[in-house]
Amino acid sequence: MEAPSMLAFACKQTFFGFKPEDRVTFHENIFNFIWYSEGKFSWDDVYNMPIFLRNFYTKKINKIFSQQQQDAEEQMKKRMQPKANPLPRKPR
Repeated sequence: MEAPSMLAFACKQTFFGFKPEDRVTFHENIFNFIWYSEGKFSWDDVYNMPIFLRNFYTKKINKIFSQQQQDAEEQMKKRMQPKANPLPRKPR
């Protein structure tokens, strides 16, 4: 009986785990999550967090930032609007 060939163990991933090209995206997501949550979560917290919670918090962070962006745009529009000229005063 022969020992199993190493080629038999070099199978592609089928279901569990990430493909090598997906790992970069996964770690970018972890970094962005930690960065934009302003340090409220640690790397271990996010890495070990269940996916449904990670998605929940990501949606909350996105909602907060989009609201801040809308508020900033509204403030900019208010600043850019010309002020109404008061009625000219009659000279005395």
